[in-house]
Amino acid sequence: MKYRKLAGEDVSVLGFGCMRFPLTDSSDVKTIDKEKSIEMIRYAIDHGVNYFDTAYVYHGEASESFLAEALGDRRKDVKIATKLPTWMVKTEDDFDRFLDEQLKRLKTDHIDFYLLHALDRDRVEKTVKPLKLIEKLNRAKAEGKIKHIGFSFHDDINAFKEIVDMNPDWEFCQLQFNYINTYYQAGLEGLEYAYKKGLNVIIMEPLLGGKLANPAPQVREKLDPSRTPAEWAFDYLWNREEVSITLSGMSLMDNVRDNISYAEKAEINMLSDADLNMLKSARAEFEKIALVPCTKCAYCMPCPFGLDIPGTFEIYNRSATQGVIAASEMYAELPVKADKCRKCKKCESVCPQSIKISQLMEKISADLG
Repeated sequence: MKYRKLAGEDVSVLGFGCMRFPLTDSSDVKTIDKEKSIEMIRYAIDHGVNYFDTAYVYHGEASESFLAEALGDRRKDVKIATKLPTWMVKTEDDFDRFLDEQLKRLKTDHIDFYLLHALDRDRVEKTVKPLKLIEKLNRAKAEGKIKHIGFSFHDDINAFKEIVDMNPDWEFCQLQFNYINTYYQAGLEGLEYAYKKGLNVIIMEPLLGGKLANPAPQVREKLDPSRTPAEWAFDYLWNREEVSITLSGMSLMDNVRDNISYAEKAEINMLSDADLNMLKSARAEFEKIALVPCTKCAYCMPCPFGLDIPGTFEIYNRSATQGVIAASEMYAELPVKADKCRKCKKCESVCPQSIKISQLMEKISADLG
Protein backbone atom coordinates (compact mmCIF):
# COMPACT_ATOMS: atom_id res chain seq x y z
CA MET A 1 0.00 0.00 0.00
CA LYS A 2 1.13 3.54 -0.76
CA TYR A 3 0.71 6.34 1.79
CA ARG A 4 0.45 10.11 1.65
CA LYS A 5 0.06 12.86 4.24
CA LEU A 6 -3.29 14.06 5.57
CA ALA A 7 -3.02 16.72 8.27
CA GLY A 8 0.44 15.35 9.07
CA GLU A 9 -0.73 11.75 9.40
CA ASP A 10 0.30 8.86 7.15
CA VAL A 11 -2.82 7.61 5.38
CA SER A 12 -3.37 5.01 2.69
CA VAL A 13 -4.06 6.48 -0.75
CA LEU A 14 -7.17 4.28 -0.85
CA GLY A 15 -9.78 5.08 1.76
CA PHE A 16 -12.64 2.71 2.61
CA GLY A 17 -15.99 4.49 2.24
CA CYS A 18 -18.59 3.08 4.63
CA MET A 19 -21.85 4.00 2.89
CA ARG A 20 -22.15 1.14 0.38
CA PHE A 21 -21.69 -2.06 2.36
CA PRO A 22 -23.47 -5.16 1.00
CA LEU A 23 -27.00 -5.65 2.31
CA THR A 24 -29.09 -8.64 3.33
CA ASP A 25 -32.21 -6.80 2.14
CA SER A 26 -31.67 -4.55 -0.87
CA SER A 27 -34.74 -2.50 0.03
CA ASP A 28 -33.44 -1.57 3.50
CA VAL A 29 -30.10 0.27 3.77
CA LYS A 30 -29.88 -0.58 7.49
CA THR A 31 -29.53 -4.31 6.82
CA ILE A 32 -25.75 -4.43 6.45
CA ASP A 33 -24.50 -7.92 5.64
CA LYS A 34 -22.16 -8.10 8.61
CA GLU A 35 -20.35 -11.28 7.67
CA LYS A 36 -19.42 -10.09 4.18
CA SER A 37 -18.66 -6.54 5.29
CA ILE A 38 -16.42 -7.55 8.19
CA GLU A 39 -14.49 -9.84 5.86
CA MET A 40 -13.99 -6.91 3.46
CA ILE A 41 -12.91 -4.52 6.22
CA ARG A 42 -10.44 -6.95 7.78
CA TYR A 43 -8.98 -7.81 4.37
CA ALA A 44 -8.51 -4.11 3.64
CA ILE A 45 -6.73 -3.51 6.96
CA ASP A 46 -4.51 -6.56 6.44
CA HIS A 47 -3.47 -5.09 3.08
CA GLY A 48 -2.62 -1.64 4.35
CA VAL A 49 -5.83 0.39 4.15
CA ASN A 50 -5.88 2.54 7.28
CA TYR A 51 -8.54 5.20 6.57
CA PHE A 52 -12.23 4.47 7.07
CA ASP A 53 -14.79 7.13 6.19
CA THR A 54 -18.28 7.00 7.67
CA ALA A 55 -20.97 9.50 8.69
CA TYR A 56 -23.84 9.88 11.13
CA VAL A 57 -26.44 9.20 8.42
CA TYR A 58 -24.81 6.42 6.38
CA HIS A 59 -26.80 3.20 6.08
CA GLY A 60 -29.76 4.77 7.81
CA GLU A 61 -27.57 5.73 10.80
CA ALA A 62 -26.24 2.15 11.15
CA SER A 63 -22.79 2.63 9.61
CA GLU A 64 -20.90 4.08 12.59
CA SER A 65 -21.98 1.42 15.06
CA PHE A 66 -21.30 -1.34 12.57
CA LEU A 67 -17.84 0.03 11.79
CA ALA A 68 -16.96 -0.09 15.50
CA GLU A 69 -18.14 -3.70 15.64
CA ALA A 70 -16.21 -4.63 12.51
CA LEU A 71 -12.96 -2.99 13.64
CA GLY A 72 -12.96 -4.50 17.10
CA ASP A 73 -9.37 -4.81 18.29
CA ARG A 74 -8.12 -3.34 15.00
CA ARG A 75 -9.26 0.19 15.96
CA LYS A 76 -5.68 1.04 16.90
CA ASP A 77 -4.52 0.22 13.35
CA VAL A 78 -6.78 2.70 11.53
CA LYS A 79 -7.91 6.30 11.24
CA ILE A 80 -11.64 6.91 11.55
CA ALA A 81 -13.32 9.80 9.77
CA THR A 82 -16.93 10.72 10.41
CA LYS A 83 -19.14 13.74 9.88
CA LEU A 84 -21.51 16.06 11.68
CA PRO A 85 -24.91 16.04 9.89
CA THR A 86 -25.07 19.80 9.50
CA TRP A 87 -28.62 19.82 8.11
CA MET A 88 -29.83 18.16 11.33
CA VAL A 89 -28.18 20.70 13.65
CA LYS A 90 -30.80 23.10 14.98
CA THR A 91 -29.28 24.48 18.21
CA GLU A 92 -25.80 25.16 19.57
CA ASP A 93 -26.17 22.20 21.92
CA ASP A 94 -26.71 19.83 19.00
CA PHE A 95 -23.01 19.84 18.10
CA ASP A 96 -21.99 18.24 21.39
CA ARG A 97 -25.01 15.93 21.36
CA PHE A 98 -24.14 14.53 17.95
CA LEU A 99 -20.40 14.30 18.63
CA ASP A 100 -20.89 12.49 21.94
CA GLU A 101 -23.34 10.09 20.32
CA GLN A 102 -20.87 9.40 17.52
CA LEU A 103 -18.06 8.70 19.98
CA LYS A 104 -20.33 6.16 21.69
CA ARG A 105 -21.41 4.60 18.40
CA LEU A 106 -17.80 4.26 17.29
CA LYS A 107 -16.68 3.00 20.72
CA THR A 108 -13.72 5.35 20.75
CA ASP A 109 -12.47 8.22 22.89
CA HIS A 110 -11.53 10.33 19.88
CA ILE A 111 -12.32 10.75 16.20
CA ASP A 112 -9.24 11.08 14.01
CA PHE A 113 -10.82 13.19 11.25
CA TYR A 114 -14.10 15.04 11.83
CA LEU A 115 -15.92 16.85 9.05
CA LEU A 116 -18.80 19.27 8.78
CA HIS A 117 -20.88 17.26 6.34
CA ALA A 118 -21.98 18.50 2.91
CA LEU A 119 -21.34 22.21 3.31
CA ASP A 120 -22.78 24.66 0.86
CA ARG A 121 -23.32 28.39 1.04
CA ASP A 122 -26.84 28.05 2.45
CA ARG A 123 -25.78 25.75 5.32
CA VAL A 124 -22.88 27.99 6.19
CA GLU A 125 -25.12 31.03 6.50
CA LYS A 126 -28.02 29.28 8.26
CA THR A 127 -26.17 26.83 10.48
CA VAL A 128 -22.38 27.02 10.61
CA LYS A 129 -22.09 30.73 11.37
CA PRO A 130 -25.06 31.37 13.68
CA LEU A 131 -24.52 28.17 15.68
CA LYS A 132 -20.75 28.72 15.90
CA LEU A 133 -19.89 25.26 14.61
CA ILE A 134 -16.30 26.13 13.72
CA GLU A 135 -15.65 27.41 17.23
CA LYS A 136 -17.17 24.19 18.57
CA LEU A 137 -14.93 22.12 16.28
CA ASN A 138 -11.86 23.91 17.58
CA ARG A 139 -12.97 23.41 21.20
CA ALA A 140 -13.61 19.70 20.68
CA LYS A 141 -10.18 19.38 19.11
CA ALA A 142 -8.57 21.14 22.09
CA GLU A 143 -10.41 18.73 24.40
CA GLY A 144 -9.00 15.74 22.51
CA LYS A 145 -12.32 14.46 21.19
CA ILE A 146 -11.23 15.28 17.64
CA LYS A 147 -7.71 15.17 16.21
CA HIS A 148 -8.20 16.93 12.86
CA ILE A 149 -10.98 19.10 11.44
CA GLY A 150 -12.28 19.59 7.92
CA PHE A 151 -15.40 19.67 5.78
CA SER A 152 -17.04 17.93 2.85
CA PHE A 153 -18.52 20.05 0.12
CA HIS A 154 -21.31 20.24 -2.47
CA ASP A 155 -21.80 23.62 -4.15
CA ASP A 156 -20.12 25.82 -6.77
CA ILE A 157 -16.50 26.98 -6.91
CA ASN A 158 -17.21 30.42 -5.49
CA ALA A 159 -18.90 28.96 -2.42
CA PHE A 160 -15.99 26.55 -2.02
CA LYS A 161 -13.42 29.34 -1.95
CA GLU A 162 -15.50 31.28 0.58
CA ILE A 163 -15.68 28.25 2.88
CA VAL A 164 -11.96 27.52 2.57
CA ASP A 165 -11.13 31.14 3.41
CA MET A 166 -13.57 31.51 6.32
CA ASN A 167 -11.57 29.29 8.67
CA PRO A 168 -7.76 29.43 8.91
CA ASP A 169 -7.86 26.29 11.08
CA TRP A 170 -9.18 23.93 8.39
CA GLU A 171 -6.74 21.06 7.92
CA PHE A 172 -8.40 19.19 5.06
CA CYS A 173 -11.46 19.08 2.84
CA GLN A 174 -13.39 16.45 0.92
CA LEU A 175 -14.80 17.11 -2.51
CA GLN A 176 -16.29 15.30 -5.47
CA PHE A 177 -13.83 14.93 -8.33
CA ASN A 178 -13.06 12.50 -11.15
CA TYR A 179 -12.10 12.70 -14.79
CA ILE A 180 -15.74 13.43 -15.69
CA ASN A 181 -16.45 16.00 -12.94
CA THR A 182 -13.43 18.14 -13.78
CA TYR A 183 -15.52 21.31 -13.85
CA TYR A 184 -18.42 20.21 -11.63
CA GLN A 185 -18.99 21.77 -8.19
CA ALA A 186 -15.53 22.71 -6.79
CA GLY A 187 -13.82 20.75 -9.56
CA LEU A 188 -10.20 21.04 -10.58
CA GLU A 189 -10.07 24.72 -9.66
CA GLY A 190 -11.21 23.92 -6.14
CA LEU A 191 -8.73 21.06 -5.81
CA GLU A 192 -5.85 23.34 -6.71
CA TYR A 193 -7.16 26.23 -4.62
CA ALA A 194 -7.43 24.14 -1.44
CA TYR A 195 -3.96 22.69 -1.93
CA LYS A 196 -2.41 26.12 -2.40
CA LYS A 197 -4.13 27.24 0.80
CA GLY A 198 -2.45 24.42 2.70
CA LEU A 199 -5.41 22.02 2.92
CA ASN A 200 -5.00 18.34 2.15
CA VAL A 201 -7.71 16.99 -0.12
CA ILE A 202 -9.80 13.81 0.05
CA ILE A 203 -11.67 12.74 -3.07
CA MET A 204 -15.15 11.23 -3.03
CA GLU A 205 -17.08 9.73 -5.95
CA PRO A 206 -13.94 8.73 -7.90
CA LEU A 207 -16.04 6.27 -9.93
CA LEU A 208 -19.12 8.51 -10.12
CA GLY A 209 -21.35 6.03 -8.33
CA GLY A 210 -19.96 3.14 -10.37
CA LYS A 211 -20.52 4.75 -13.77
CA LEU A 212 -16.77 4.89 -14.43
CA ALA A 213 -16.16 1.30 -13.32
CA ASN A 214 -18.67 -0.01 -15.84
CA PRO A 215 -19.00 2.81 -18.37
CA ALA A 216 -21.25 2.92 -21.40
CA PRO A 217 -19.76 1.21 -24.47
CA GLN A 218 -19.11 4.56 -26.14
CA VAL A 219 -16.98 5.66 -23.19
CA ARG A 220 -15.23 2.32 -22.77
CA GLU A 221 -14.12 2.39 -26.39
CA LYS A 222 -12.12 5.54 -25.68
CA LEU A 223 -10.13 3.88 -22.87
CA ASP A 224 -6.89 1.99 -23.38
CA PRO A 225 -7.74 -1.67 -22.55
CA SER A 226 -4.36 -2.17 -20.84
CA ARG A 227 -6.07 -1.04 -17.61
CA THR A 228 -9.61 -1.51 -16.39
CA PRO A 229 -11.96 1.49 -16.55
CA ALA A 230 -11.91 1.68 -12.74
CA GLU A 231 -8.11 1.69 -12.67
CA TRP A 232 -7.96 4.56 -15.13
CA ALA A 233 -10.38 6.53 -12.95
CA PHE A 234 -8.33 5.98 -9.80
CA ASP A 235 -5.04 6.66 -11.54
CA TYR A 236 -6.36 9.99 -12.81
CA LEU A 237 -6.71 11.06 -9.16
CA TRP A 238 -3.56 9.50 -7.70
CA ASN A 239 -1.63 11.15 -10.51
CA ARG A 240 -2.16 14.51 -8.82
CA GLU A 241 -0.02 15.72 -5.92
CA GLU A 242 -3.01 17.55 -4.41
CA VAL A 243 -4.83 14.28 -3.69
CA SER A 244 -4.13 12.66 -0.32
CA ILE A 245 -6.85 10.00 -0.31
CA THR A 246 -9.28 8.62 -2.84
CA LEU A 247 -12.35 7.12 -1.19
CA SER A 248 -14.21 4.13 -2.53
CA GLY A 249 -17.52 2.82 -1.22
CA MET A 250 -16.98 -0.88 -1.87
CA SER A 251 -19.83 -3.38 -1.93
CA LEU A 252 -18.03 -6.56 -2.99
CA MET A 253 -14.86 -8.32 -1.92
CA ASP A 254 -13.76 -8.18 -5.56
CA ASN A 255 -13.99 -4.37 -5.35
CA VAL A 256 -11.70 -4.39 -2.32
CA ARG A 257 -9.13 -6.70 -3.92
CA ASP A 258 -9.11 -4.81 -7.21
CA ASN A 259 -8.90 -1.35 -5.66
CA ILE A 260 -6.07 -2.38 -3.36
CA SER A 261 -4.15 -3.76 -6.33
CA TYR A 262 -4.59 -0.40 -8.10
CA ALA A 263 -3.56 1.55 -4.98
CA GLU A 264 -0.34 -0.44 -4.64
CA LYS A 265 0.80 1.12 -7.95
CA ALA A 266 -0.32 4.70 -7.20
CA GLU A 267 2.23 7.40 -7.94
CA ILE A 268 2.20 11.15 -8.48
CA ASN A 269 2.69 11.95 -12.19
CA MET A 270 2.02 8.33 -13.14
CA LEU A 271 0.05 9.29 -16.26
CA SER A 272 1.47 10.56 -19.54
CA ASP A 273 0.06 13.42 -21.60
CA ALA A 274 -1.34 10.81 -23.96
CA ASP A 275 -3.13 9.13 -21.06
CA LEU A 276 -4.66 12.41 -19.93
CA ASN A 277 -5.79 13.27 -23.45
CA MET A 278 -7.41 9.84 -23.71
CA LEU A 279 -9.39 10.51 -20.54
CA LYS A 280 -10.46 13.89 -21.93
CA SER A 281 -11.85 12.06 -24.97
CA ALA A 282 -13.70 9.65 -22.68
CA ARG A 283 -15.16 12.59 -20.76
CA ALA A 284 -16.37 14.22 -23.97
CA GLU A 285 -18.12 10.98 -24.94
CA PHE A 286 -19.67 10.62 -21.48
CA GLU A 287 -21.05 14.15 -21.58
CA LYS A 288 -22.96 13.33 -24.76
CA ILE A 289 -24.96 10.60 -23.05
CA ALA A 290 -25.32 11.67 -19.39
CA LEU A 291 -28.90 12.63 -18.52
CA VAL A 292 -28.99 12.71 -14.69
CA PRO A 293 -25.83 13.22 -12.56
CA CYS A 294 -27.00 10.75 -9.89
CA THR A 295 -24.22 8.92 -8.02
CA LYS A 296 -26.59 6.52 -6.19
CA CYS A 297 -25.54 7.86 -2.78
CA ALA A 298 -29.16 7.24 -1.65
CA TYR A 299 -29.35 10.31 0.59
CA CYS A 300 -32.79 10.74 -1.02
CA MET A 301 -34.05 7.43 0.33
CA PRO A 302 -36.44 6.25 1.56
CA CYS A 303 -39.01 8.09 -0.51
CA PRO A 304 -42.27 8.70 1.41
CA PHE A 305 -44.19 7.49 -1.65
CA GLY A 306 -42.16 4.36 -2.31
CA LEU A 307 -40.11 5.41 -5.32
CA ASP A 308 -36.67 3.91 -5.87
CA ILE A 309 -35.19 7.26 -6.87
CA PRO A 310 -31.61 6.14 -7.72
CA GLY A 311 -32.95 3.05 -9.53
CA THR A 312 -35.36 5.16 -11.58
CA PHE A 313 -32.55 7.51 -12.59
CA GLU A 314 -30.32 4.59 -13.51
CA ILE A 315 -32.97 3.28 -15.90
CA TYR A 316 -33.54 6.73 -17.36
CA ASN A 317 -29.80 7.16 -17.99
CA ARG A 318 -29.80 3.84 -19.82
CA SER A 319 -32.26 5.29 -22.31
CA ALA A 320 -29.32 7.31 -23.67
CA THR A 321 -27.05 4.29 -24.07
CA GLN A 322 -29.41 1.37 -24.69
CA GLY A 323 -32.34 3.17 -26.29
CA VAL A 324 -35.76 4.27 -25.09
CA ILE A 325 -37.43 0.93 -25.86
CA ALA A 326 -35.00 -1.06 -23.70
CA ALA A 327 -35.20 1.52 -20.90
CA SER A 328 -39.02 1.52 -21.09
CA GLU A 329 -39.05 -2.24 -20.62
CA MET A 330 -36.88 -1.94 -17.50
CA TYR A 331 -39.01 0.97 -16.28
CA ALA A 332 -42.17 -1.14 -16.64
CA GLU A 333 -40.77 -3.59 -14.08
CA LEU A 334 -40.44 -0.94 -11.36
CA PRO A 335 -43.07 -1.56 -8.66
CA VAL A 336 -43.51 2.18 -8.13
CA LYS A 337 -43.31 4.45 -11.17
CA ALA A 338 -42.18 8.07 -11.47
CA ASP A 339 -45.77 9.32 -11.69
CA LYS A 340 -46.20 8.50 -7.99
CA CYS A 341 -43.92 11.43 -7.09
CA ARG A 342 -45.93 14.05 -5.19
CA LYS A 343 -43.27 16.75 -5.37
CA CYS A 344 -42.79 16.94 -1.61
CA LYS A 345 -39.11 17.72 -2.38
CA LYS A 346 -37.87 16.00 0.78
CA CYS A 347 -35.32 14.28 -1.48
CA GLU A 348 -34.20 17.53 -3.10
CA SER A 349 -33.36 19.08 0.27
CA VAL A 350 -30.64 16.47 0.89
CA CYS A 351 -29.40 15.67 -2.63
CA PRO A 352 -25.63 16.44 -2.80
CA GLN A 353 -25.88 16.88 -6.57
CA SER A 354 -28.75 19.42 -6.31
CA ILE A 355 -30.82 17.37 -8.76
CA LYS A 356 -34.33 18.72 -9.40
CA ILE A 357 -35.79 15.31 -8.68
CA SER A 358 -39.47 16.25 -8.74
CA GLN A 359 -39.15 17.85 -12.18
CA LEU A 360 -37.21 14.90 -13.54
CA MET A 361 -39.76 12.38 -12.28
CA GLU A 362 -42.43 14.15 -14.31
CA LYS A 363 -40.22 13.99 -17.42
CA ILE A 364 -39.27 10.34 -16.84
CA SER A 365 -42.94 9.42 -16.53
CA ALA A 366 -43.65 11.12 -19.84
CA ASP A 367 -40.61 9.66 -21.64
CA LEU A 368 -40.70 6.08 -20.35
CA GLY A 369 -44.21 5.56 -19.07
